[in-house]
Parts: sequence; C-alpha cells; structure tokens
Amino acid sequence: MPTAIRNLSSRSLRRAGRLWREYGVFWLGAILVGLVAVLYARLIDYGFSLFESLRTARWWLPLLLTPAIGALSVWLTRALFRGSEGSGIPQVIALLHSGGTDTGRLGHALLSLRVVVGKVLISFLAIIGGFTIGREGPTVQVGAALMYNLRRFYPRSSPVIDRQLALAGASAGLSAAFNTPLAGIVFAIEELTRSFEQRASGVLITAIIFAGIVALGLNGNYTYFGTIDVGTGLPRLLAVAVLAVASISGIIGGLFCWLLLNTDRWMPSAVVTFRRTRPVAFGAACGLVVAVVGVLAGGTTFGSGYAEARGLLEGREHLGALYPLMKIVSMIGSYLPGVPGGIFAPSLSIGAGIGNVVHALFGDMPLPMLIALGMVGYMAAVTQAPITAFVIVMEMINGHAMVISLMATALIASRVSRLFAPPLYEALAARFAAPPPGAPVDPTPQADTAASTPVDLAGAVMPEGNDPAEPDPTTRADTTAEPDRRRPEAGRGPDAGA
Repeated sequence: MPTAIRNLSSRSLRRAGRLWREYGVFWLGAILVGLVAVLYARLIDYGFSLFESLRTARWWLPLLLTPAIGALSVWLTRALFRGSEGSGIPQVIALLHSGGTDTGRLGHALLSLRVVVGKVLISFLAIIGGFTIGREGPTVQVGAALMYNLRRFYPRSSPVIDRQLALAGASAGLSAAFNTPLAGIVFAIEELTRSFEQRASGVLITAIIFAGIVALGLNGNYTYFGTIDVGTGLPRLLAVAVLAVASISGIIGGLFCWLLLNTDRWMPSAVVTFRRTRPVAFGAACGLVVAVVGVLAGGTTFGSGYAEARGLLEGREHLGALYPLMKIVSMIGSYLPGVPGGIFAPSLSIGAGIGNVVHALFGDMPLPMLIALGMVGYMAAVTQAPITAFVIVMEMINGHAMVISLMATALIASRVSRLFAPPLYEALAARFAAPPPGAPVDPTPQADTAASTPVDLAGAVMPEGNDPAEPDPTTRADTTAEPDRRRPEAGRGPDAGA
C-alpha cells in the first residue's frame, strides 16, 4: 500500500510539473507582460508630465535639459544597455526571423532582462527630456523579452519554443499598450512574422487574453483615442479625400523612412563622421535640435504627441499647418542618436496633423474623419503594414463605421511609401541580425535601387562586436536581401494543449 501511494504521488507530481510548464509558466508570463505594460505606461506618462511642468515654469529649460539627457541616454545605451536602442520592434523581428544558433545569440543580446531594464530606464529619461518617442515599440520588446526568458522553465527548450514565446510576448505587449487585442494578433501575423503557423495560435491568443485582462483590470475598459462621431451618411467626396490623404501620407511617410535608412546620403559628411566618432556628443546635438523645434512649436512637438492627436479628434486642439513637418524633424532628431523609444504614437500624431491640414481642402467633411484617415495613412506608410495600421486605428477610435475608408487609405499609403523605401522595421532588423565578426557572408553585390538599399540603419547600436560606429564591410549583413520568412520548424512548444 505505501508503495502504491508513493507511485501515485510521484505520478501526480510529474503531471503537476508538466501542467505547470505547459500552462502555469506561460500564463504567469502573460500576466506579467500585462502588468509591466500598464506600469510602464504610467511611468512614461508621469515622466512627460514632469517635463511639462518644468517647461511651463521655464520655457527655456528644454534648451539645456534635452541636450543633456540626450547625451546621457546615448552613453547609457552604448555603455550598459546595448540592444535596447530605438523602437524595439526590429530587435524582435530579427530574432523571429533567425534560425538555429542565431536565435540564442540574438535572444541573449536583444531580449535579455538587462535590455528590459535599459529600455524602461532610458526611455523614461528620454521622455523627461521631451524627446519625441512613444512607449508602444518598447513595450513590444519588453513583452517579448519577459516571455522569452521563461524558456528557462522548459527542460527541452528549442529555437521554436524561444520564438513562440517571444512572438506571444511581443503581441501581448502591443495589445496591452493600446488596449487593442485584435491589432495584437494582426501585428504578429503581418509585421513580426509575415506568416502564421497554426500551432502558434493558442500561444498568441492566450497571451493576449491574459495580458489584456490585467490591463483592463488596472485601467478599465477604455478606447485609446476615445470614440469619434462621423455621422451616419457618407460624405460626397469621401473617395477623393481617401485618395488625397493616402497619397500625401504615403509620400511623407515614405520620405521619412528614406531619411532614416539613408542618413549617409543626405547628411553632410562632417556630420556623418561626427555621429560615428562622437555618438554621445551627437546625442546632445540631436537633443538641442529637438529642444529648439519644440520651443518654436510652442511645446506641441515634445513627447509622443498623444495629447495633440486626441485634442484634434475632440476638437479642442488647434495646430498649425507646419505641425506635421516640425514633428517629423523632432522625431528624426530623437531617433538618429539611438535613444530607446518607439515611433507608433508619434506617427499617429503626425498623421492626425496631416488630416488636419487636408481639412482645408475638404471643409465640408467632418474633421475627425480626416484625422482618422491621416493617422491610418501615415502609420501604414511608415510600417508598410496596412492591415495592422487600419485595425489598430479602428480599435483606437472605435471607428467600425469607417472600416472600408480606413482599409483603402492604409493600402494606398503603404504602396506609395514603398516607392521611396523598403519596410522600415525589416530593414532595421537586418542590422540587428548581422552575423558576428568572422562569420562568413555572401560577398555577391546586390543591385542598388532607391527602393531597396538602405545605406544607414538609423544609428542602430549593435550588441558588442557589431558597433556601427566602425562598420566592417566584411561582416555587415546585406540589408537589401529579402528577410527570412521561413515558417519555424515543427517542435513542441508551450502551445501544446493551450
């Protein structure tokens, strides 16, 4: 009898351990992603409110504060937190498109807990300095990193499991950041993997559900930009307005991507050299540009732009025709030095400004409608992910009545943008996926076309051994090549039975 009890107890413990690995660890990770996403959002909001209080008391303070924080942020990123720079989405894409031993190498360099700390800390510093950054891209990388590190609990972890965990964490992070669960799923399919595997569906949806429950429990059920009212009838010139907004957004967004990906072509050689040899001083100079533009714009270009976009939608904000251009300049100045921070929210703000300007041509149309079209058009142009763009904006504004218009605008804008530059996140991901020194590369030169050859990848700071300050042409990855879009090999992951 005691032997039978011991055998039963042993089987029960093994079963409990298996259930913990297949369900408990994963659910705990998804809850953790939701909790961190909410707390991170509150931290960023607090940081920007602190900056606004300082700027309101002394209008000239950003001219000193922003350059100083720019220099400090670049130094911290390069000295202590390599892999945390920029949006964070390219880092996740680089890992998801990797294979074999590259998955472990990139995971250690780009999705470590050290990177999580650096991403949160330095983006908080940057927002206190008024930099034009968003929190959504960083939340994607933080979510992916938190889930990726759960692989330690799987005794037979593999690159397949690692990528599934990172994908689920990234999608859950975006969903919790915007309260847009559908967009989290679409973002995973269209932007992160460019494909979908049925085995990953349970992992993906479960992570989004648990992270979303945590976010809803802490923030309540809300719509990111509120609900817009566009009436029941369709404006007579709606098709013309869609074409106009999509074309303008596509051109401006495409040029923005081209500027980020081809800095060696448009920046003077002295500035390029200065950027590569003295990155900390370059960060201070970019901070000064951000500060000057912000002071001239009356403070409207500082921060993510969420308040300006929502103010336009609600009719209580009045921005000039130069706002989109000034916001783009501030956004480029914030991104070039490699300061951790996203471009989702600033892109939505720029799009809202574009819609506001186009309203001068279509005065009979509701302003919120044009602003929504501008937001989806510019986001689609920057990301070249039209489905993600229209789904995320539709959920943000509760704009189901505009779904066809949003879809058409996103599709046209993304196609126009592609005439100027390749998909931004994929091009940036190619730099992060560069092989370590000494690894063989294909020496075959690629055709040089304006639409597919980024010369510089927006100052991405590489993990140790891949410093862009001194690029080695023998070890740089070919960024003109199509990214690896293979389906991950089959394997047993945390979605088994999920």
